[in-house]
Amino acid sequence: MVGQPPGSGTAEPLDDTPAAGSEAGPAQGTAGAAALTDSFRHFADVVPLMMWRSDEHGHAIHHNECWLEFTGRPLAAELGLGWREGLHPEDFERHARIVAEAFRARAPFTVEFRLRRYDGVYRWLLDTARPLIENGRFQGYLGSCFDITDRKHAEEHIEHALAEKETLLAEVYHRVRNNLQVMVSLIGLYGRAAPDACRGSFEALGQRVRAIALVQQHLHEAPHIASIDLKDYLHRLASGLGQLRRAGRIGVQVGGNGNGLVEPRTANALGMIVAEIVAECLDATAEHVACSISIDLEAEAGRPLRVAIVSGVSEMAASGRPNVPKLGPRLIAAYAAQAEIAVTGEATPAEPLRLTLPATATAQ
Repeated sequence: MVGQPPGSGTAEPLDDTPAAGSEAGPAQGTAGAAALTDSFRHFADVVPLMMWRSDEHGHAIHHNECWLEFTGRPLAAELGLGWREGLHPEDFERHARIVAEAFRARAPFTVEFRLRRYDGVYRWLLDTARPLIENGRFQGYLGSCFDITDRKHAEEHIEHALAEKETLLAEVYHRVRNNLQVMVSLIGLYGRAAPDACRGSFEALGQRVRAIALVQQHLHEAPHIASIDLKDYLHRLASGLGQLRRAGRIGVQVGGNGNGLVEPRTANALGMIVAEIVAECLDATAEHVACSISIDLEAEAGRPLRVAIVSGVSEMAASGRPNVPKLGPRLIAAYAAQAEIAVTGEATPAEPLRLTLPATATAQ
C-alpha cells in the first residue's frame, strides 16, 4: 500500500530485492491475489468493514466487497497501487511516509487519510494494519478501515468553537480591564474627597480592585484557558502582585512538590484568595515594612491537590492605618465556596491556610 502518486512514476518497492519478474502495479497485485485462499476471500467479503491485504512489497493484492462498494471501482482497478488514485492529494505524502516506516520496521500502524467515495466525495478513513508473519516470513499486511468523517467534522467544529471562544474571551477581558481601570480611578477620586477617617478604607478597596484586575489578566494570559497550569499561573500572579504597591514591599514565593491542571473557576478563586492575603498584608503593615507570603503546592498520590499559604503579616507590628475593616476571612471563605474549595487555617506560620482543590484538579 505504498508508492508514488498516480502519474508520478513507478513505485519504489520497500524490498530492495523484489522477486524476479515482478512489476510495481496492478499486474503484480493480480498475481498475488490469485494466491489468496478462497476461505480468506469469503471471510474478507462478509466482514462489514473495509478490508485490504498487501504483499511484502506493499502492493495491494485484495480489497473486500465493502471496500469496492465504497470506491465504486472494480477489484482489478484497486490492486497493486491502483487504489491510490482515490487518495486525497494532500494526504499522499504523509500516508506514504507513515506506511513506509511501518513496512521497514514490520510494525503495526494506524493512519488517517481521505479516500474518494463512489460519488466523488472524499471521506476520512482510519486505517489500522498489522503485519502478517507465516513460518517466520513476512507476508505483507492486513488492514481495515473505518469511516471517521463525522468525527473529523466534529473535531473541526470544536476547534472553530474554541477559536471563537478565545476571541470572545479576549473581548470580554478587554472590557473588564477597562471597567476595572475606571473603578480604580473612581475609588481614588472618592477617597481623596472623603474625610480622613475614611481614606484608609478607600485605599484598601482600590488596591483590591487592582488585584482583581491582575487575577483576570493572568487567567487570560494562560496558554490554555480551559485547563490552567496551576504552578505557572501562581508564579505569574505572584510576580504581578509583588508590584501591586511599592516594588519590593510584598514578596510572594511559590514552591512545593505538586502541580496540576485546574479549571478556570478554580484558578480564579485561588487567585482571588491569594490577592486578598496580599491585600491584607498591605493593610496591616506600614509602608516601610516588607511582608513575605509563601505558597506551597502539596501533592499526595490518590488525594486532591492542596495549597498551603503562610503570610508573614502576623510577625509584623500593625500599622497606623485606621478604619480599615478586616474582611479577609469572610472574603476568602466566599471565594473558596464559589469554586468548591475546602478551606481551613488562618495563613499564619502556626496555622497555615490550607486549601483543598476540587477533585477535577489533576495532580502531576
